Amino acid sequence: MQYMILNYVPPATVGPDGLPQFTDMALWEAYTKALIDAGVMRGGNALHVGATATTVRVREGQRDLHDGPYADSKEELGGYFIIEVDTLDDALLWAARNPAASSGAVEVRPILSP
Repeated sequence: MQYMILNYVPPATVGPDGLPQFTDMALWEAYTKALIDAGVMRGGNALHVGATATTVRVREGQRDLHDGPYADSKEELGGYFIIEVDTLDDALLWAARNPAASSGAVEVRPILSP
């Protein structure tokens, strides 16, 4: 079964190039390598900082746009991994190894397959 691991992290600082700057990049690289080496990684990406998000709602047929992420919290969605493992327990083991687990939060969700 496939699971999405959502990484909620403290907001990253933005470098002069406009890209997020991570002080713990070596931890993320090691985690990603472990997923790949175990043969469970199916995809994933880091995201630009939450301030670059636009939230869209449609109310009474009218589009309502707001700058910023949907949720206003101390952590923001920083990226995700898609993994394929046998059980939810296996996915939770990988989530516990995720660097975001010690500085923010990690959400695990099963992916619906057609």
